[in-house]
Amino acid sequence: MSMTRDPAALEAMRQTRQARMQAGLARRYRSDALFRWAGFGAVSFSALILVLLLVSMASSGWAGFHRSEVRMTVPIRGHMQIDPARLAQPDPLGGLEVAGLPALVKSAATKSFGPEGDALLADGAWREVGQKLVGDPTLLMAGEIKVSVPASDDLANAMRGGGDPALRQRAANLAREGTLVRAFDTGFLVRADATNPQSVGIWGALKGSMMTMFVTLVLAFPVGVLSALYLEEYATRNRWTDIIEISINNLAAVPSIIFGLLGLAVFLAAFPNFRSAPLIGGMTLALMTMPVIVISGRNAIKAVPPSIRDAALAMGASPVQVVFHHVLPLALPGILTGTIIGMARALGETAPLLMIGMRAFVASPPSDFTSPATVLPVQIFLWSDEIDRGFVERTSAAIVVLLIFLLVMNGIAIYLRNRFEKRW
Repeated sequence: MSMTRDPAALEAMRQTRQARMQAGLARRYRSDALFRWAGFGAVSFSALILVLLLVSMASSGWAGFHRSEVRMTVPIRGHMQIDPARLAQPDPLGGLEVAGLPALVKSAATKSFGPEGDALLADGAWREVGQKLVGDPTLLMAGEIKVSVPASDDLANAMRGGGDPALRQRAANLAREGTLVRAFDTGFLVRADATNPQSVGIWGALKGSMMTMFVTLVLAFPVGVLSALYLEEYATRNRWTDIIEISINNLAAVPSIIFGLLGLAVFLAAFPNFRSAPLIGGMTLALMTMPVIVISGRNAIKAVPPSIRDAALAMGASPVQVVFHHVLPLALPGILTGTIIGMARALGETAPLLMIGMRAFVASPPSDFTSPATVLPVQIFLWSDEIDRGFVERTSAAIVVLLIFLLVMNGIAIYLRNRFEKRW
């Protein structure tokens, strides 16, 4: 026996079902909008933090690119006997030192600023006068030259408002006369480390970082890529390959200082005369970077469609040709992404390099891969430990240089990644 429902009841049920469906759709739309706004807020917050970081580093680092300088006149002709041809020979500053340039600069400071005027100059200020003469030997024939040399640490501190009140007053007087100025330190990027903030430079650490990263890349990239190709394309699945995969995944999460201990125990034991050299530092960082490259390389190779391999084999290509002519070029963008991450991590590492001795005072840039050197993160660490305010400013400037170096290195890698990227 069938029952005919009331049309009004059916319409009410339909309207109830429709209202329920509309309410469900409204909730889904609200959830979708909320998710979009949450994602936009997360990206905006991250961008804001990044902007604040860059602005803070730029504002703090800008002062680090300046230094206090004393302007004065130094007599040359008739006060120092040296053949201009000597300046073209090795060690020209040594020749100027023997000719009496340090004493001449001190006497010029005493004449300009009175008794103990040479105390207003930084140690080794005569070297900058010497560099000016080496750059233009014709100045040896000039009666006198105007120079701007670094001020002493005490005078620079007094110019910033610290130190002895009498020296602060004298610094203020010299500043009003235009004799004591804050000038952009163009030599900060070409000098090496020094014992006072007025004369320090970042070139020694920057060159050490470049050489160390070069060794790291040369060792880690080919070995990591070839390991990823073998494990993904050639290795049979058995217990040994499983152990290797687990070991590589574990190595990627090992603290960096463990790799420093490994470098100390293995590399320095094998090459004891290369302590704190870019070669040892690059080998140590290569061990740390290689697992990241292997993991990212395997994922990139796995992402290449099997149809690419099948098509190449169908056209008569050998397995080696399939891998190196088709699979590897298509996986290269993903491999370079992992390389960017690994190299960026290696660039900022300090702990493993401290373990192998790359924290010593290095007064000259490294001449080769086996010379003593330091790197930017270690240099920043050492300067930040100084109590002198001048070193604090220099630390901020060094951080800016490190960020620029990182951006340039990553920019090159991203360009190469986009250059080799192919779509299918």
